[in-house]
Order: sequence, then structure tokens, then C-alpha cells
Amino acid sequence: MSDSFSLPLRPLTEKRDHPDTLPIEIAQINARWGSFRDINEETLRAKIEEEKNRDSWSDEDETDKPAEDVDTTEQREQLYKRRAEILQFAMQAHMEALFALDFVSLLLSKHTPRQAETSMSSFLKQVAPLGSLNAEIVNPPPKSDAAVQDVKTVSRGWRVQNFNAAANKLLNSATRLEGEVASETKYWDEVLSVKEKGWKVCRLPRERQALGVQYGFLEATPIFRDRGLAALRRGENGSLRLDKGLAPQKTRTVRVRVKHRGQLTGCSKLPESPPDTVSVERTILQARDTVYEEELFHELMREARIMGSQGVTTRQNLVRLPISQEQEILLDLVDADAPADDAETESTEHDVLADGLSHSIRILLAYAHRQNLRRRTQPPPALSNKRRHTPEYQLLRPVMAYLQHSAHVRWLESFLKDIYGVLRAAGLQCEFQAAPFSSVSLPRMHPAVPKVEALVQQFLMPFESTFSGNLVTPQSSFRVKIRTNPVTPPFGSLYDISVDLPHHAHVQPPSRVGLQSDAAAALTHVFKLDIVSAIAAHGSKSAPEGTKKEGETGLTWEAAYPHHGELLALSATGRSKKLKVTLSRDELTAETYSMRGIDGHGQAAGTKPPSHSQTWKSEQTDSQPSLMDFVAEVSREQS
Repeated sequence: MSDSFSLPLRPLTEKRDHPDTLPIEIAQINARWGSFRDINEETLRAKIEEEKNRDSWSDEDETDKPAEDVDTTEQREQLYKRRAEILQFAMQAHMEALFALDFVSLLLSKHTPRQAETSMSSFLKQVAPLGSLNAEIVNPPPKSDAAVQDVKTVSRGWRVQNFNAAANKLLNSATRLEGEVASETKYWDEVLSVKEKGWKVCRLPRERQALGVQYGFLEATPIFRDRGLAALRRGENGSLRLDKGLAPQKTRTVRVRVKHRGQLTGCSKLPESPPDTVSVERTILQARDTVYEEELFHELMREARIMGSQGVTTRQNLVRLPISQEQEILLDLVDADAPADDAETESTEHDVLADGLSHSIRILLAYAHRQNLRRRTQPPPALSNKRRHTPEYQLLRPVMAYLQHSAHVRWLESFLKDIYGVLRAAGLQCEFQAAPFSSVSLPRMHPAVPKVEALVQQFLMPFESTFSGNLVTPQSSFRVKIRTNPVTPPFGSLYDISVDLPHHAHVQPPSRVGLQSDAAAALTHVFKLDIVSAIAAHGSKSAPEGTKKEGETGLTWEAAYPHHGELLALSATGRSKKLKVTLSRDELTAETYSMRGIDGHGQAAGTKPPSHSQTWKSEQTDSQPSLMDFVAEVSREQS
């Protein structure tokens, strides 16, 4: 049982912090040992020896009886008696505590009845009304002058200390308020500066106590319109700071590149990257431009998806516009501060074209915003269950139509220059006139429409260019009208060719030609018909009357197969020849064949290799006979 737990029942003796005073010690000695008169040296020495011989671990009391002298029944009675005394003392302490609580609660009910009522017993509430007991100081004991002086000194010290603390707080508050005033003044000055620059300053919808600036476009797509509002926050020193929120931190822009024959030959200029420290106005401009550029590329991608039938393709961040077989336009969204890859751009031949296209798509987006504002200010249409579709902006289609139309105009002009150069080399005098973009007429703009919108509207209408000219024979002419529709089907360019051939009044080319090769073939055929008619009409006989030799007869040319460029010369003596005219963009060839006769179907029988041949090209510089001289020379020869 050595490991058993023992709990002492004696109270612990607490050591006092300070020793007892002398009168207290004297009273304790008198209570324990008696009066000092009964104490002598012998008694003290006997007590000292008794203390030395006494066992310090013995807890037995001299008054206690040995355990064997007390029987069990008497021990139980003593235990019950002690238990009853403990319970009685506990009940008495509890009742005294309740009486004290009721007394204090009744005393406090005079001033705070509601709070005091919660701690009062129900019996006290019944026998004593609230506020029936009060306490006052009656005839307080007088204080000494020293105590009064001490109280005054302490009070004065506390008062001075509180005054000093209040003064320090007031000074600190004044300093802080001065700083706040300076910060607020600087903040509002910069806000007014932003407002004076023309920006719209308003309260934030979801944060009414904060100001914001509207740098976006109200007529933009909703997702970009909501991103065009940013909060104007105040910095630590009062400087204005733009909290752009959803706006990207970097400046982004739409880049336009031109690819010609598989090589990059042009790129639009990118905006300069902003410096590290910029003003708030510059930050607002940067945020506005970035949101505008992102909306522009979003609308470009949205429109490109409906132009797949025209060869337009899209990738994750790229739009390809095919203009012709040799040229295409690339549009992508890049960071303005990204390093330029000069290795990709092989030349700067089409930089002006890329810059022009870059400005054009931005002007068209601004025009679309104006149209949204115009529609919003008009009375709304009638309500219907069908959801109104928001049409795609016209950004790529006008640009693509303009470039394609310009490419067709340049091709036709180059083709006619080559054809007329060949005809002039052959001695045939004829001219043509070109009127590119004849449909664009600025004087026809409506005065009620703003000039900017009217100018853009001219380029949203179908493009038309007209080419006209005379042919070889008198009163023969042609007219070609190129029409490109940028908005509504049919898309692409169409050639409307009309001719006036007196010798072939029934001949008319197709009215709507869509391919350049078909248009070139039709025009070449018309020119060849007119040349054949000119040879038949103006071709001389074998020789003039004064130069004919004796027994010599001339030949007369007739257009036997004009659509094939063939003419026949028949004579009474049986001498027959065939003249075949071949016309292309590069050259004009005239060949003569000697024939034995004509079969029953009117075809030449027994043709031989060409006896005479002459070719005219536009770049030839050596002197050579004209076509009519060649025909006259051939006519004078005998078959």
C-alpha cells in the first residue's frame, strides 16, 4: 500500500506576505502560553527540550483518544454529527448569501429597477416593493487635513494627466485631419481634372459610396460595355488610382498583316508601350483602347464565322481573309509591348495597305456604335415572342469587298492595256477609258446625315467601276461594268459586258461573268470579231488600179468563220487564200494559207502550211508592217 494516494484533511498554512506587528505577536503569545508573568527560564528550557524530543511527523492530538478506546458505534455517531454540522454550516452560508443578494438587489432597485429585479427572490418581490430601500451617507467622518490635501494632489495629478492626454489626442487628430484634408483635396482635384478632360464620372452601381469613370462605349456589346466602368480609388498620399477591375493590365491591339505570294510584305503599326509611370489620364486611355481593341477582335471573329463560304478561316487568335490568288490578309490580337518579330516580315511593301485596313476596321466599328445609338433612340418595334437576332457588324465584308474589287479593277485595267498595246503595235488605233469606283460619289451625300456617317455609307454600298472604249471598226464599242456587293448575296465581283458591233449585231457576250478568265475570253473574242470585220471591210484588193500589172487580178477578203478568226479570199481564176487571225493578251498573229478550193460544206480543202505569218507584240521596238499592210501585201500576191 506504499503506492496508495493520501489526501491531507488539515488546511494548508498560508504564509503571509509581511510579518505580524508586535502587538499581534504579543496577543498570540498570551493566548497560547499565558501571561508573561508566569514565564521563567526553567519553563522555557523545559518547553524547548520537549519540542526537541517530540516526533515532528506525529499528527496525533493530545486531546484525541486512542483508536482502541473508541468503539464503532460511537465513531458512527460522531461521523453523523460532523456531517450534520457541515450541512448546517453550508445551508447557513447559502441563506446568508441569498439575504445579501436580496439586500443589494433591493438597494439597487432604487436606481436601476429592471436590472435589480432579475436578481431578487420571489419572496422579496412580494413583501417589499421596488425602490423601497435607499442608502445615503449621513454625517461622514471628518477627514484630516493631510488626507484632504493628498486627495486634492492626486485629483490635480489625474486631471493634469488627462488634460495632457486629451491635448496629445487633439494634436494627433489635427495632424491626421490635416493630412486627410490634403489627400482629399488632391484626390478631388485629380477627379475634377479627369472630368474636365471629357470623361464621364459617376457613382458605381454596386458601390454607391465610390466614384467611377466610364471609359467604355455605351453602344458596345453588353460584355464590353460593363467592362468599360472602373472605380477611381484614392491612394495613400491622395493620388488618384484607377481600379480597372476586369480590364486587362496590358495594352492589346489588333494587328493587320499582308501576305503576298506566301511572304509577309506588310504589317500595321502597333501603339507605343506606355512608360512605367503614367498619369491617370493615360491609364484611362490605355484601358479604353484595350477594351475597344478586344471588342473589335471579338466582332471580327463573330463576323468571320459567317463568311466561311467566301474562304475566310479562323483560328484561336487569327483571322485569314483571302483577297486574290496571290494575296491574303491576316488579323490577330497581340500585346502592344510584345517584341516585334522582324524575321517574319520580309519586306515593307504593303505597310501602307496594312495601316489603311487597320484604320478602316476601327472606323467601321465606330460607325456600328453610331448605328446602335440611332436604333436605340428610335421607337422600339412591336413586342413578339421571337427573339430578335443581333446582326453581325459589317467590318470584314466591306474591307474584303473593297480589296477584291480593287484587285479586279487592277486586273482588268492591266488586261486592257496589254490588249490595246498589241493592237497599237499592229497599227490599229483605238482607246479605252477607265472609271474606277464610279459608284462612290461624295457630292450625293444627304445633308441631314453627318458627314462622317455619310462617308462610311458610301463604302458600304455596292462598288461599281466602269471601263469603256472603241474598237477597230467605226461605231464599234464595248462597255464593262464591274460590280461588287459587300453586304448581301450574291457576294463577290461580277463583270457585266455589253458590246456594240454593227457587223455582228446579234453577238452579245454573257451579261454576268464571275471569273476573270471568262471575262478575258469574252473580251478577247469581241476584239477578234471586230478585227475580222475591220479586215473584211477595209481590206484592199490585190493592188490599186494604177499599180496592177497586166493579167493580174486582186483578192477580196470575206469573213467566212469570224468566230474562229478566219477569212477567205476567192478569185475567178481559182486562186484562193485563207487568213487566220489569232488574238491573245500578249500578241496578235496573222497567218495566210494557200488552198486548192472549197468543199461542198464551205470548208477549205487541201490546206497547206502557212505561206505568210506575222506576229505583233506590245513590247516590240523594231519597225514592222501594220496588220492592214500585211493583209494588202498578201492580197497582191498571186495564188
